[in-house]
Amino acid sequence: MIEITDLRKSFDDKTVLRGITSTFEDGKTSLIIGRSGSGKTVLMKCIVGLLEPTSGDVVYDGRSFVHMSKRERTLLRREMGMIFQSAALFDSKTVLENVMFPLDMFSDDTLRGRTDRAMACLDRVGLADAAAKYPGEISGGMQKRVAIARAVAPSPRYLFCDEPNSGLDPKTSLVIDELIHSITAEYGITTIVNTHDMNSVVSIGDHILFLHQGQPEWQGTKDQVLDSKNENLSSFIFASDLFRQMAEDMRQKRK
Repeated sequence: MIEITDLRKSFDDKTVLRGITSTFEDGKTSLIIGRSGSGKTVLMKCIVGLLEPTSGDVVYDGRSFVHMSKRERTLLRREMGMIFQSAALFDSKTVLENVMFPLDMFSDDTLRGRTDRAMACLDRVGLADAAAKYPGEISGGMQKRVAIARAVAPSPRYLFCDEPNSGLDPKTSLVIDELIHSITAEYGITTIVNTHDMNSVVSIGDHILFLHQGQPEWQGTKDQVLDSKNENLSSFIFASDLFRQMAEDMRQKRK
């Protein structure tokens, strides 16, 4: 579980985060949503320690990240998995070598043990047959699945995803969403996703934090988001006519 309390971040005289408090639970997929410039990326960077918050706290299962020593932070980061906007794979390494990379860096297991673990993760995302291929030989959606396998290979307690569906077609995006959601629940990971994808919001949003101008405007679940009375949230969600119609269809099915 990750808890953030009254988190604030300013750059010189510009305030970006204005007192954000939220809890991200184990085994649940938590989404951070909001318009560009709302503070999503800055919040994510503060949570993982790439930025120091101006004030407030970030607590990982009772451990304050803000007050940790440099060594303690380094050890905690080994419990984190990351999925980037681009798959960020090594072009010169095979798919298997890419998944093994964090294991080779941090695991004390044998080569056979590391290989078996990497292959198990590739099998989990449906890509065991692509182990010997290079990133340039597989599709963008497959690359994202490799990135998921690499992120979960070291058995992280915390998983952070930055726009994981960026550049993918809707069908492939659903596959990526389902993988992230199912792996989160299966392994009890605390997962936080930055996203603009409204399909993700209504399909895998176990917990949704909506930011507006650096403030936490609304928090709830995928089952509550479509019926929210928050004007800023409704304006953001229903900006697309296509999604507005889809949301109405979903409401009718629930009746």
